[in-house]
Amino acid sequence: MTKAAKVAISLPEELLQCIEMERQATGETRSEFLRRAVEAFLLRERERELDEQYVRGYLETPETSEEVGGMYRAGLAALAQEPWEDGDDQ
Repeated sequence: MTKAAKVAISLPEELLQCIEMERQATGETRSEFLRRAVEAFLLRERERELDEQYVRGYLETPETSEEVGGMYRAGLAALAQEPWEDGDDQ
């Protein structure tokens, strides 16, 4: 098992009551519940940061018209290879 450190925190009573209700419903200990909540929060923040980097990259270096045209032609070629069926026999 990974080393764990004990941490003391202060929470508003209302928040603690909500935590207690949720953790009892899941059968988790307070430590398990809070660890899972923090991990989920950190994962969402990391994903948000990556999304922002992705958008910033495209804003700073948008596709050229040649790249857009190439993707358009590739899409048309892929669609042309599909076995399209006539909708009349349904």
